[in-house]
Amino acid sequence: MLVCIRGLWITSSVQPLDYLTGLPTLSTLPPTVLPPHSQMNTPVLTSTFILTLLLAVGLFFFIRASTKDRIEQLVLETSELEADLLPRLQTYFADRAYRIAAVDRDTDIITFEGLVSPSVFLAVLLTSLAAIGAMSLALVLSMQFPAIGNIFWGLLLIAPLAGWFYWQGSARTEQVRLKVEAPDNLPSPTLIKISGHRDELAIFQSTLQLCVHEDIK
Repeated sequence: MLVCIRGLWITSSVQPLDYLTGLPTLSTLPPTVLPPHSQMNTPVLTSTFILTLLLAVGLFFFIRASTKDRIEQLVLETSELEADLLPRLQTYFADRAYRIAAVDRDTDIITFEGLVSPSVFLAVLLTSLAAIGAMSLALVLSMQFPAIGNIFWGLLLIAPLAGWFYWQGSARTEQVRLKVEAPDNLPSPTLIKISGHRDELAIFQSTLQLCVHEDIK
């Protein structure tokens, strides 16, 4: 540092001080050596990668389960007589594109069969979830391996496969098995024992406004 004393310039090794704090100014402090960015964030990236991978595995099984049958059984009751109820049930299933596939005379079980159409909303939802999951995984992988980070963005190309997988697996023939039991005496309700896909049973109960029979054996 050059200091002017009585017209003479003299080299001085004293660092300039801040006039308020008395400490050396920032311009004279040696540069601070920071640890590399990758070393500082390695534990964070590793933890994020593991969590993202676990979420991706969960999403995979969620998409896989979207095409599985969820067969349930219900016992419903109504105050209608069997003679009035059977035509109403047949009309309902005909409107739902079901047909009578079999009638068991010994057990009085009627089997309805119909082709279930996939849901467009669910196909779009699964594709969107797969795209978000693939994007998140690609982002973490690109940060973990920056040298080949751009390659991982190709994972987004597999997102439409989720919707395609659901669409192919959901378009199938389903059966609904139904039995109507007339009451022994008139005050008792007529019972409807039905088994089928969970969603179909929920629509059946809400459309016909039936109640669940409490005394289920």
